Amino acid sequence: MKLSDFDFDLPETLIATRPAKPRSSARLLVAEGDALRDRIVRDLVDEFRPGDRLVLNNTRVIPARLSGQRFRNSAQGRVVAKVEITLLEPRPDGTWRALAKPLRKVEQGEEIVFSPRLTATVAQKTDTDLDLRFNLMGEDFDAALAEAGDMPLPPYIAAKRAPDAQDRDDYQTVFARHAGAVAAPTASLHFDAPLLEALRARGVEFTEVTLHVGAGTFLPVKVEDVATHRMHAEWGEVTEAAAAAVNATRAAGGRVIPVGTTALRLIESAARDGQLQPWRGPTDIFIYPGFRFQVTDALMTNFHLPKSTLLMLVSALMGRDRMLRVYDHAIRQGYRFFSYGDASLLIPG
Repeated sequence: MKLSDFDFDLPETLIATRPAKPRSSARLLVAEGDALRDRIVRDLVDEFRPGDRLVLNNTRVIPARLSGQRFRNSAQGRVVAKVEITLLEPRPDGTWRALAKPLRKVEQGEEIVFSPRLTATVAQKTDTDLDLRFNLMGEDFDAALAEAGDMPLPPYIAAKRAPDAQDRDDYQTVFARHAGAVAAPTASLHFDAPLLEALRARGVEFTEVTLHVGAGTFLPVKVEDVATHRMHAEWGEVTEAAAAAVNATRAAGGRVIPVGTTALRLIESAARDGQLQPWRGPTDIFIYPGFRFQVTDALMTNFHLPKSTLLMLVSALMGRDRMLRVYDHAIRQGYRFFSYGDASLLIPG
């Protein structure tokens, strides 16, 4: 398979920069086998059956985008320079791996001031990123970061507008619990309290897992031979209770439906011989056509970028030609794409 096999033309006007309000009023394209149905997200109550189990990613997005100042003495006096930081992931030694702009001018050992409460020292620097050691830890760090940081909007939204206060709500799921992601599990953004309640009343069951989505989810594929691509690693956890619930649903004949590609990647990482196992640690699973799914029966997800690993994942589930037809229909019908866009429910034939 070639990278060009997963390309399509997407009008820029279909890239959503704000979500639908209310969340469950977004459009929903149901693809069941070769059949397509144009619906609304709140219609999921009719699409799911009693005994189905939705797998939700309960990661919480941190305000990982920071604007700081660094100070340097020169012949002209003290020089103040701005630097933009995007946190990527915590290191085992307590530092944070981060991107910096401009990286070239940042020096190892210098201090960056983000707010009166929050500062960081550059502990290490490479050609691509750096490690920051903050002056605070634990709850004190979380509180200071919440004050100083902005939500890390995806590049295709950030290129069109700056993050604002509304994104603190919009770019967070209603069931976010465990902080650590620098990107949202965006299919889950469509769920609100009334929809969750209606689904429970329908007899749909829920299981939560955690996958801390990393900025690597936005990295482009740079190789033409898809099979040679290497995925970034992300930390995830499937508890014993979550694994038992999913396995019980499968044993009873119910469908297991992850909400979002992050939840799907995690449970397929943890599955063996058709059973979900407890899992805690990093996964760099890459799912592309030819992959054999162990526990996933269907998937709810947004519409993805051309040539992306996420388009390859949905093509593995539905078939490449079928997915390109789904996307062609979505474009012709004006569905909105990417993180703040509309949703699809993919059910293999």
